[in-house]
Amino acid sequence: MDFTYDDEQQALRDAVRGLVGKKYADFENRRRTVADDPGFDEDLWKALAEMGILGLPFDEEDGGTGAGPVETSIVAQELGRVLAPEPFLSSVVLAGGLVAMAGSDEQRAEVLGALSAGEIVLAFAHDEPGEAVVATDSSEGWSLTGVKEPVLHGARADRLVVSAALPEGGTGLFLVDGSATTRTGYATYDGGRAARVTFDATPAVALGEGDQSTVIALVLDGTRVMAGNQAVGAMEVALETTTAYLKSRKQFGVTLNTFQALNFRAADMYVSLELTKSIVAWATMVLAEGTPEEVTDAAARASLQVSRAGRHVGQEAIQLHGGIGMTAEYSVGSYTSHLTALDHMFGDGNHHVRALASRVGDYDEVDPLA
Repeated sequence: MDFTYDDEQQALRDAVRGLVGKKYADFENRRRTVADDPGFDEDLWKALAEMGILGLPFDEEDGGTGAGPVETSIVAQELGRVLAPEPFLSSVVLAGGLVAMAGSDEQRAEVLGALSAGEIVLAFAHDEPGEAVVATDSSEGWSLTGVKEPVLHGARADRLVVSAALPEGGTGLFLVDGSATTRTGYATYDGGRAARVTFDATPAVALGEGDQSTVIALVLDGTRVMAGNQAVGAMEVALETTTAYLKSRKQFGVTLNTFQALNFRAADMYVSLELTKSIVAWATMVLAEGTPEEVTDAAARASLQVSRAGRHVGQEAIQLHGGIGMTAEYSVGSYTSHLTALDHMFGDGNHHVRALASRVGDYDEVDPLA
């Protein structure tokens, strides 16, 4: 099987790397960007839209470019390489994916068209600090009451995709104007402002009909795969930065790569990265062609490997840099923080171990001596 990118996919990689690399090649420039509201570069967000990046996962009739998971994964990896704080994962892949799967023709054209054009930022309000947000249906339409927190990039989002408990049971999806809510924003790991969003009989428009739990689960699985691709990009740079440091930093009159023990540790980092790249690539292909059950299994397996490898690569990158790796000014610490945040964003390694273990009984027994 050929795992290499074709000419168009390689051109996409080069274009995205050139665009975000120009902006964030200087790590101090990224630091300044995430320190200011809204925590990412609005001009770069529009530039990504003009390049067609924000519309990659969506059909052409909905205003997108009709690409597939492989193309989307290329973008995720390149954004991960520079820790780009733009909300591609949370806004395009997750929130946009929910609209694409659950929305009506009119809703998809309106919301995804604006998202693809870089005119809006979309956020998914799903996590809750306490009781569930409740949806109420009346003669005036749907309304929502309750609190969601944290909502990734919710402080900046123009529109929210909100999950809420339905009167008849189950979980529905709703579109809400961000300005109709009370939002308290705060900085998160990547600079984008998360938010505590309060709904108080807030007007909402239903996305689809009835219980959307299956849709939410499937889109979350797809987002986990793309988060894995973003982690791969981050791990690649963490390893590159570490090996370059070992080749240049001198101790006792020789470069650090002279010491065999340090070379072995760097080699172990490489093994972790390559194993992760393989399983994430496999999960991306399953996402493109597999059944929902296969996607769920692949997302859990890939996420577990990303969790373990991200922790290994990040910690070793800091350790092999010595004291400088612990400083806030040096990039490897930020890469490790990003990998840790990605690990916890949609369920950490322990979560995926439990999910996989719960399905062990679904498989037939294998007699190795038969």
